[in-house]
Amino acid sequence: MNTHPMKLVTIVCEAHARDAVTRLLREVGAHGWTLFPVEGDGSQGRRLADIPEYANIQVEVIVKPEVAERLLERLGGDFFPRYAMIAFESDVRVLRAEKF
Repeated sequence: MNTHPMKLVTIVCEAHARDAVTRLLREVGAHGWTLFPVEGDGSQGRRLADIPEYANIQVEVIVKPEVAERLLERLGGDFFPRYAMIAFESDVRVLRAEKF
């Protein structure tokens, strides 16, 4: 099996940031992403998903390493000061690199 190294970037943020985050993904070169509602508890307190406007979302995107670097830099510089948000990357291997 021929796999290709990529990065999985996971972003958990307030739902209010959805449009700005998805715009950023296109700007940095992501070809697609997966987004779903989440709830949890952390430094910002408990966030329930019962009111969509105040809920959290999780966005996952698989990208080339250089795209992941651009994305994380922009998130840290432009988004972290404005939104309740965390982001992290993981190493993954994909079968169809042309999809990403």
